[in-house]
Amino acid sequence: MCGIIGIVSENQVADRLVDGLRRMEYRGYDSAGVCTIDNGQLVRRRAQGKLNNLVEELAGNPAPGTIGIAHTRWATHGAPTTHNAHPHATGEVALVHNGIIENFKQLRDDLIAKGRSLESDTDTEAVAHLVSEEIEGGASPEDAVKAVLPKLRGAFALAIAFRQNPDLLIGARLGSPLVVGYGEGEMFLGSDALALAPLTQKIAYLEEGDWVVITKGEARIFDSENNSVEREITTSGASAAAVEKGNYRHYMQKEIFEQPTVVAQTLQSYVHRAQETVALPQIDFDLSTIKRVTIVACGTSFYAGMVAKYWFEQFARVPVDIDVASEFRYREPVLEDGGLALFISQSGETADTLAALRHCKQAGQTIGVVVNVPTSSMAREADLLLPTHAGPEIGVASTKAFTCQLAVLAALAAHLAVKKGHMSRDEEREVVGHLLEAPACLNAALDHDDDIASMAHLIAPARDVLYLGRGPDFPLALEGALKLKEISYIHAEGYASGEMKHGPIALIDDQVPVIVIAPSGPLFEKTVSNMEEVRARGGQIVLISDREGLDAAGEGCIATIEMPRVHPLIAPLVYAVPVQLLAYHTACVKGTDVDQPRNLAKSVTVE
Repeated sequence: MCGIIGIVSENQVADRLVDGLRRMEYRGYDSAGVCTIDNGQLVRRRAQGKLNNLVEELAGNPAPGTIGIAHTRWATHGAPTTHNAHPHATGEVALVHNGIIENFKQLRDDLIAKGRSLESDTDTEAVAHLVSEEIEGGASPEDAVKAVLPKLRGAFALAIAFRQNPDLLIGARLGSPLVVGYGEGEMFLGSDALALAPLTQKIAYLEEGDWVVITKGEARIFDSENNSVEREITTSGASAAAVEKGNYRHYMQKEIFEQPTVVAQTLQSYVHRAQETVALPQIDFDLSTIKRVTIVACGTSFYAGMVAKYWFEQFARVPVDIDVASEFRYREPVLEDGGLALFISQSGETADTLAALRHCKQAGQTIGVVVNVPTSSMAREADLLLPTHAGPEIGVASTKAFTCQLAVLAALAAHLAVKKGHMSRDEEREVVGHLLEAPACLNAALDHDDDIASMAHLIAPARDVLYLGRGPDFPLALEGALKLKEISYIHAEGYASGEMKHGPIALIDDQVPVIVIAPSGPLFEKTVSNMEEVRARGGQIVLISDREGLDAAGEGCIATIEMPRVHPLIAPLVYAVPVQLLAYHTACVKGTDVDQPRNLAKSVTVE
């Protein structure tokens, strides 16, 4: 969600600030703004809606200056309006903020009681006034920030500009990421390395509780105790080239079609083709001692974890608990000694997942992280780092990150099974062979794109859609429903096929499409029985199966989608493609904003 960029330079900064915001559009936002300092004045420009609205505002009302901050906002406190857009400003300071200030009401009430006037409905503006109050009392920028930070509860990344100090910015982080960029005669702040990629490849990640003072020539970093500290300067590796759609209509479409390539790239790190073995990055603990796996994730990553639960228990015979991150800590889970706590996240910055990780770390669990950003907060705090190598995913609805997570989790399950003595050498060779088949099978699934596009008009008029699946296909039913909700705004629900008669069958009529995910195999006949229950009540069935399954049960369906015949291990990767494409093409028929659907953010950095 929300994006921050700040620049201290000898050159004009407004255009580069906007370019940085454009590189963070994928995070999701509903307003944007910039603030520069020019001739001793704060020059602030804001706009509701898409970034182009801010560009138009700047065309008519430029923001000159060689120092500035900018922000894309995803609304939490206060509606997505111009007066709630960041930066927030007083006469002395301007400030942008990612996260949530949980005690903002008390802070706001205290400020109003002192006679200060707040213009917005946000939690952020209270912080700007607190800093301004210190400045007006004679404090230096450093002392002002030092005094205010301990008063804030919640999660935040802050970038602050000071009217009387047009040569410095101050940043701070607690729970939300913030990066310092090192240039030649200029310095930068950003939410992530991607935002700063055209400006510099030399970056340092602030650690939890850090704050930083940057000028054109240096960065001075302090920890939560205000001690001066050094943070490693690394090469980001983020591409300075903007991520382009190429010949694709949307980023989401491009990312769906990238899946064979990125899954192959990911598996290269986990499969030794010549030796026909599964391997993990070097670790300093013995996986064979793991007694229980606790999986924690959110959204699509949670559904990847649900698939992994089947794999870990079936192959490695290790019991698995799985929780959505926002609920995990609050049920006071029992964490046994010798457990592996496995966290799945695309960004590695998701607030509730990160909080759950730290809870497990304090409880003595070994921490594993499956993540697409190997420099993220979760990655840096992991005992076992498992990168997914999906590359930047711009579409808010996750696609290629999901299948890469599944690839990593399948490899981990197999490796754990080997270490536990539950998978023979011949069985490991077989698993490796099936994993290496996955990219070609994904390509085969993508060959049906035109067929899926032609049936999207059958789904687009629906108000409600049900998805059914058994075993590892049940999480795919949940994922398919989520995708359709996210980008087409059609109400959809996923169910285990056998659970339909325990309530959801009451919804079935001839206006309700039912998407059935059912590869041929041991569970197929039971799923067909559930299909007959739907058909008997006038439900409109779309069956996704292989040729054998379609021959057995495709008659009478309003549409069918043929998948290649695949081993059950890689079926979840392959069957992710049709549910993604069906959601995508349905959204296109409805004319919704596929890449940046309403109300959604890419990386949720608040609980």
